[in-house]
Amino acid sequence: MHVSFDPWSPAFVADPYPAYTALRAAGRAHWFEPTGQWLIPHHSDVSALLRDRRLGRTYLHRFSHEEFGRTPPPAAHEPFTTLNGQGILDLEAPDHPRIRRLISRAFTPRTVENLAPTVRRLAAELVDAFVAKGGGDLLAEVAEPLPVAVIAEMLGVPEADRGLLRPWSAAICGMFELNPSEETAEAAVRASVDFSAYLRGLIAERRADPGEDLVSALIAAHDEGERLTEQEMISTCVLLLNAGHEATVNTTVNGWRTLFHHPEQLAALRADPALLPSAVEELLRYDTPLQMFERWVLDDIELDGQVIERGAEVALLFGSANRDPERFARPDTLDLSRQDNPHLTFGAGIHFCLGAPLARLELAASFGELLRKAPALRMTAEPEWHPGYVIRGLKELRAEV
Repeated sequence: MHVSFDPWSPAFVADPYPAYTALRAAGRAHWFEPTGQWLIPHHSDVSALLRDRRLGRTYLHRFSHEEFGRTPPPAAHEPFTTLNGQGILDLEAPDHPRIRRLISRAFTPRTVENLAPTVRRLAAELVDAFVAKGGGDLLAEVAEPLPVAVIAEMLGVPEADRGLLRPWSAAICGMFELNPSEETAEAAVRASVDFSAYLRGLIAERRADPGEDLVSALIAAHDEGERLTEQEMISTCVLLLNAGHEATVNTTVNGWRTLFHHPEQLAALRADPALLPSAVEELLRYDTPLQMFERWVLDDIELDGQVIERGAEVALLFGSANRDPERFARPDTLDLSRQDNPHLTFGAGIHFCLGAPLARLELAASFGELLRKAPALRMTAEPEWHPGYVIRGLKELRAEV
């Protein structure tokens, strides 16, 4: 195991890419004792394993905890376990296809299309306010409020309640880091209880008085007589918020930090707005907001002569896969005009990110507004990274116009 892979080290979190280069050179699967996982660093393997049905986000559709050789989560974590376990991100067949199909009836391409004017309006308002005061913290004032407002708008959460969403989401997402502490778990459980209770109330209101929002559409969604249970609806709404803003926020600020460190690429983007779509894809690839995704091994697999047995867990290293020279020309070079860019930032296979079109819309809107309205935007201090490695982002990004 290569010693430089250290997800709890601030230096590693700030720049994991040299360690990934070493991991890829050293082989296709690496046992990492501190988390009891196999690290998978190559693009071809990560891509294939995301689609391989011998792996799963859960094992409970086939095995009990005991049969799988795993300890059940503590009873005290139950509110989080239930909330997380009923979301499509953590389910496999038969529940996953049924729930995803029902959600897809409510969350359609048309939903995203209809949201486009709202997304652009919200992005414009946030950027106007940021520019008017001469700059500030790009994370707190533009990157974060945009996706939270969009999801809140989509779910029909009243404006007065929107301040509740971000702290709940942050507390729950703490559980997705490696070996979370008991304190993190307690915060996630409290947030799960409060968020679930809030959504239960919202669902009851929409049952009595449906609107044009996604909660009303989820209540109405049915397919061959099947409907979502209340818990499935709650878990879906929480997942949409968590997945829908953590990655978008981090792509925005990590992306701006990357652009500030590559002034010639930023100048090219400012000179040619038509570059924006490929620039967004390249920023998603170059500094991946979600560095690692985990899968359980449900049936033995073999990688490069190494048998990884049922009951093991693999850690698919998205950040490494997206910099793999076997798949990307000059992978460590930021090239905003890159055309051949099959990055894995949104995943692949049955768990491919449902919100990818919405994320792309939000990113294009906020980057586009800032490029237009703050043509001299510059970073005023080198930002600090959050300690988290799996969901990797900055604490703040100070910039002035």
